[in-house]
Amino acid sequence: MLDWTERVIVIGEVAQAHDGSLGIAHAHIDAIADAGADAVKFQTHIASAESTPDEPWRVRFSHEDATRLDYWRRMEFTEEQWAGLREHAEQRTLAFLSSPFSPEAVELLERVGVAAWKVASGETANPLLLDRIAVSRLPILLSTGMSPWSEIDAAVTRVRERTGAPLAVLQCTSAYPTAPEELGLNLVGELRERYGCAAGLSDHSGTIFPSLAATALGARVIEVHVALSRHMFGPDTPASVTVKELRDLVRGVRLLDRALASPVDKDAMAERLQGTRALFTRSVVARRDLSPGTVLAGDDLAAKKPGGGLPPQRLGDLVGRRLRIAVAADEWLAEEHLEPTA
Repeated sequence: MLDWTERVIVIGEVAQAHDGSLGIAHAHIDAIADAGADAVKFQTHIASAESTPDEPWRVRFSHEDATRLDYWRRMEFTEEQWAGLREHAEQRTLAFLSSPFSPEAVELLERVGVAAWKVASGETANPLLLDRIAVSRLPILLSTGMSPWSEIDAAVTRVRERTGAPLAVLQCTSAYPTAPEELGLNLVGELRERYGCAAGLSDHSGTIFPSLAATALGARVIEVHVALSRHMFGPDTPASVTVKELRDLVRGVRLLDRALASPVDKDAMAERLQGTRALFTRSVVARRDLSPGTVLAGDDLAAKKPGGGLPPQRLGDLVGRRLRIAVAADEWLAEEHLEPTA
């Protein structure tokens, strides 16, 4: 099971980047594990259970599929192949996830075994699917890429009425790639407050920056599409990060997660840094050799490193004071050098 209370969860989404190749699917598992992510996610399509021959193309890209239904058929793996992918993921200490796109796909994945359910954006308004996954009591990740508030409200209510399993609601914009103006980073906090649960970001920008920003804004789940190369075939590549970028993203998320879990008391930190402070701050010194009886003027004094003597904030108070004893150039000025004030 996924536990986003322990740390921010980073999910590498394969989707259809494998283009129907089992070998490329396994290669993604190794790459995502090597990058340090927490989970790998696929999509489980059973063409006959989810589509009709009339389903249109989102992007007409395929050189070998006459229809969208043909494409979904080519994306199918057998139950044995799905089990092999799950076993490989677990060997690489990755949680195994796959979004189901039909109740039949849920049943298949239940037999295979998944760490949580990821509800794709297009399925948020599908009560048949929501009801079917809720009975398993596994954690649920709910994407919201195409849904208005009313639809998300209904989906969250429906799931909660049927299961007490952990829920995370993910901000998502179903545009490939997503422009900065459409990311909706403001919604990460709104989702958390509105539903009183973990919030996250499922990002399609093709960069790591929105996910880092979302982490800083309190996201507990980060999902990004991953491509082994920018030259890979398929419609998702422009919305994907590379393996190197995923590695950088994981490092950034881990750093931010630690930082956000460790609030700093400014005064306590300043006290702890007193030794360092002396190296960087300044003390009031004589600009030149000054004799006893000198009435200090502004150009008699300077502020130079290191700290530890009278601080520069005292400069205004020292002007007009009379020296009791001589002070050499660059010598710290101290109270014992000065005649007492009346």
